Amino acid sequence: MAAGVAAWLPFARAAAIGWMPVASTPMPIPPQDKKKGKDGLIILNVSGTKFQTWRTTLERYPDTLLGSTERDFFFHEETNEYFFDRDPDIFRHILNFYRTGKLHYPRQECISAYDEELAFFGIIPEIIGDCCYEEYKDRRRENAERLQDDEEMDQSNDVTPVNLSSREFLWRAFENPHTSTLALVFYYVTGFFIAISVMANVVETVPCGALPNRAKEMSCGDRYALAFFCLDTACVMIFTVEYLLRLIAAPSRYKFMKSVMSVIDVVAIMPYYIGLVMTDNDQVSGAFVTLRVFRVFRIFKFSRHSAGLRILGYTLKSCASELGFLLFSLTMAIIIFATVMFYAEKGSTASKFTSIPAAFWYTIVTMTTLG
Repeated sequence: MAAGVAAWLPFARAAAIGWMPVASTPMPIPPQDKKKGKDGLIILNVSGTKFQTWRTTLERYPDTLLGSTERDFFFHEETNEYFFDRDPDIFRHILNFYRTGKLHYPRQECISAYDEELAFFGIIPEIIGDCCYEEYKDRRRENAERLQDDEEMDQSNDVTPVNLSSREFLWRAFENPHTSTLALVFYYVTGFFIAISVMANVVETVPCGALPNRAKEMSCGDRYALAFFCLDTACVMIFTVEYLLRLIAAPSRYKFMKSVMSVIDVVAIMPYYIGLVMTDNDQVSGAFVTLRVFRVFRIFKFSRHSAGLRILGYTLKSCASELGFLLFSLTMAIIIFATVMFYAEKGSTASKFTSIPAAFWYTIVTMTTLG
């Protein structure tokens, strides 16, 4: 056997350097080239951008548009290619799914457009990879909430039906002030008194000097008590009328009374009426008057008609988990360092850290201002 191989080696070497041919006919096509030639390359024209791939690559997923015979409906005989009037940028990721078997979500693309492309090509979004699935779910949830809010706004902006009752008309005017001129005027008047009430609560604490017969400096609220009382009375009357009208016009009074804004409205006006009844008890009335600080939160009612505040709310809501983790990490660091500081200063008589909670403030200030 070895002798036979050795006898053929000179002829093989001569053929390799071109001295003599080994065969008079050309070499046959390799089997793998035959297979590729049979399968062929498919040209996919997506809105002018051409992509090429093997037919077997697409047929790996026969339940999709490109992997089934349905793609023949988009075949263009003149150019011998498949034409799709779709988004070529998103199609790159779809074609990559056929090649690698992994579907990714491009964060720079619109979530609605991405879902439409997946639905067109028959790809279910549940097979998106773990690296992108959480981002995809968050974007899809935010988009659904935004579309729901826009739909509610569109419904409220529609032409008012003729068969609305007075109660429904009043509630519609409160929820969407732009439905009528009277509702818009009442909306701006209410907003004006909200701003006046907040400013009055701030200005009444400013020192306004001392009276001629007193040496102690007085605040503006004490010096001009009658003026601030009249101003507060006017604001509370407006708030009371607004609350009662909303309560009367609400489709469900029970749900309205349980809402956060309704509770804030009640807390904002109740101290005034309690102060009228308990005029002789300054401590009790003063405790209820301090609840007026909740009136500041009434300004958030303008968020219903402000696109900027709604976007801010969506941003905070989407980042709630990250903000929660940041707050949790900060709380852990505060507890750890406050504990270390308390036990480090425990033996000192001049230490102001009498307990671990007493060391919280120093820890918070140090961490949030110095680093």
